[in-house]
Amino acid sequence: MEKKSVIRKNLIESMIQYFRENAGILIGLLIMCVFMSLRSSVFLTGNNISNVLRQVTTNANLAFGMTFAIILCGIDLSVGSILAFSGTLCAGLIANSGVPVPLAVLCGILAGTLLGFINGFIIAKTQMPPFIVTLAMMQIARGAAYVYTNGMPIRVMVPEYNNIGIGYLGIIPLPVIYTGVFFVFTALLLGKTRYGKYVYAVGGNEDAARFSGINIGRVKVITYTLIGFLASVSGIVICARMYSGQPTAGDGAEMDAIAAVVLGGTSFSGGIGKIGGTLIGVFIIGVLNNGLNLLNVNSFWQLIAKGLVILLAVYIDLLKKKTKKQ
Repeated sequence: MEKKSVIRKNLIESMIQYFRENAGILIGLLIMCVFMSLRSSVFLTGNNISNVLRQVTTNANLAFGMTFAIILCGIDLSVGSILAFSGTLCAGLIANSGVPVPLAVLCGILAGTLLGFINGFIIAKTQMPPFIVTLAMMQIARGAAYVYTNGMPIRVMVPEYNNIGIGYLGIIPLPVIYTGVFFVFTALLLGKTRYGKYVYAVGGNEDAARFSGINIGRVKVITYTLIGFLASVSGIVICARMYSGQPTAGDGAEMDAIAAVVLGGTSFSGGIGKIGGTLIGVFIIGVLNNGLNLLNVNSFWQLIAKGLVILLAVYIDLLKKKTKKQ
């Protein structure tokens, strides 16, 4: 009984701390939800809430990985392209080559994970800026997706595969289950493991981390490999949901992921950030997208709105740093 009470107490304390640390963005999310519900009677319906949860899963998976990169004082611009390449490869293997679904899924995941590994290896071994390396990979992976598909969608009508993206566990969509698992996994990895401590240390001060004996290169390779894995899974899920491998899938997805991470309190200067904050940022971006669609706001204005949100989030981060220095 004492053990259970201690666990319950620790859980309550953790929740209180979580709400305290993220009070600002949680209030912002609540205000946004209230505003959208007042402007649209559809917003708080069960179907729309389910749609929002399903829609945010892709961005959440990418943003969880992006959190590691930005804490590491890096970035990954290739996640959307890796998503597209992995998804189209998996779809093509099933539809064109007759490869069994489990093997095709495995190949798609391995391909995206390999691209992430290549990003990390080049960054670690050459000291080239992550921005440049992942920008190059963004072009390479997107080009590979177009070459593989000849620029055309690959239609896949295989229930076993499509169920990955459209299936349910009870009343919960399977993509939401996957994202929940990734959230727990990445939160524990970042907050409770030696590797997670190394990510914070390298992002906070790379030279100090090197002098303390941390293998900087290994941390970077693991981080970008993890990002590639999360992007590849997202690509397979989204292509299964769309019944086709689309070479255009994930176009601009890196921007939504970066926006969610920055909104969640992760600093571009490195060394600061948590997966829990990123999750709230994901919901802010998801609610913004969904709400603007319900209000019939032109998609071009939505891009402007998200750009302003990123600018505001970075500015607030700068103000926080100035306040701490004072």
